[in-house]
Amino acid sequence: METMKNAINWFEIPATDFDRAVRFYSAIYDNDMPTRDMGHVKMGFFSHEQGQIGGAVVCGEGYVPSADGTKVYLNGGADLSTVLERVESAGGYVLTEKAEISPEIGYVAIIQDTEGNHVYLHSMR
Repeated sequence: METMKNAINWFEIPATDFDRAVRFYSAIYDNDMPTRDMGHVKMGFFSHEQGQIGGAVVCGEGYVPSADGTKVYLNGGADLSTVLERVESAGGYVLTEKAEISPEIGYVAIIQDTEGNHVYLHSMR
């Protein structure tokens, strides 16, 4: 059996209001998301290095935001407090404040984005 380096190679976060979702994630990461029409869907891309794990906010047929779906852990940077402090002013909600999982694993917080998705933020501090 082949051993994979990563179990994830791409993720997509569904949106119903594409522009609002892109504004939200651009605001919490303090970074403009490049966007692109890909035929039947619109995509706003999270920062990632070529060939590395990446993802996008996606709007189109079959993309339905949900609080109950798959959980994605987004990188919270050097200290997830920085990103977390931007969530509410960007239109989202902090559902669970920053909490330590363990010294080896780091910290996690749960947010609700402008589309109703529950997304986890993770950092080592």
